[in-house]
Amino acid sequence: MPPQFLPQLVNGPFEDPGLFISFPFARRALLFDLGDNSQLSPRDLLKISHAFVTHTHMDHFIGFDRLLRCLLGREKDLFLFGPAGFIRNVEGKLAGYSWDLVQRFTNRFCLHLTEVHPERLLCRSYLCRQRFAPEAETVSRPFGGLLHAEPAFEVSAVLLRHSIPCLGFALAERFHVNILKTALDALSLRPGPWLTRFKSALYNAADPDTVVETDAAAGSPVQRFPLGELRERITRITPGRKIVYVTDVGDTPFNRAAIVEFARGADILFIEAAFLHSEHDLAAAKHHLTARQAGEIAALAHARQFTLFHFSPRYEGHAEAILAEARQAYDDTAGGWTGP
Repeated sequence: MPPQFLPQLVNGPFEDPGLFISFPFARRALLFDLGDNSQLSPRDLLKISHAFVTHTHMDHFIGFDRLLRCLLGREKDLFLFGPAGFIRNVEGKLAGYSWDLVQRFTNRFCLHLTEVHPERLLCRSYLCRQRFAPEAETVSRPFGGLLHAEPAFEVSAVLLRHSIPCLGFALAERFHVNILKTALDALSLRPGPWLTRFKSALYNAADPDTVVETDAAAGSPVQRFPLGELRERITRITPGRKIVYVTDVGDTPFNRAAIVEFARGADILFIEAAFLHSEHDLAAAKHHLTARQAGEIAALAHARQFTLFHFSPRYEGHAEAILAEARQAYDDTAGGWTGP
């Protein structure tokens, strides 16, 4: 059965960074970074409910305009998160367009911005039909790492240092619901949207006597089961997955310690590797990681798997060298460690 969320890089390793995380059966997605997103279809963009931006350099933010254009006139709330200065930068984007026609839209489209500071979050909303004028004064809330929480998962952030403040993000499942296909077959059940409703009831700790209805299939009627009975018969509950996304950071003592702690035990660590270590001085000057540094950090964090991206164009045709250097560094640093 498909996992609750499916992460995939938006582009190839030499192109703009971005991680698209879709939710099977839920018509829902999250996005980490808003660089060039032309590889995502309009249907993909319409699924995005939350976008988390590491920083607003062009290759991480130029896709905001395409996402905004796709959502205009839709019934939609879009939640955007970014580092210090993010609200000002989004307002600058919005100010670059004329909005005299948006009052004809009948649907409610609203942007909700959250700016992340070391100890507080600044929040402000903008309604499309009001020409994206702010709805109220900026609201300040305490920040302790958590950005967004739902019954099934949460998204947290860590403040890192690039040439400007930069965020790292982690998506963590509360627990993972494994659907046993053999058990479905034994009950003549088929996968479908009903499984999303079933999992949602589990994450919300619904009463075990709550009735779960399956979807009708060709030749098969709707079936009804108590939630608790269905949980025992068709699921295996395991620890939730953790997906971490880190890019555009130099290998300083502060960044390394913060990333290792933040990414500890990640099932998948998406981490940049802009340069080979033979050019570590250039990497440091540009506030980026080398492949060796990325592999070392992944090992120190005890990440089960890591995926590299954001390679410098100078290595076009030599991606294998970057991958090999990171893998060797991971193996050398991990030593005898074989997993959590």
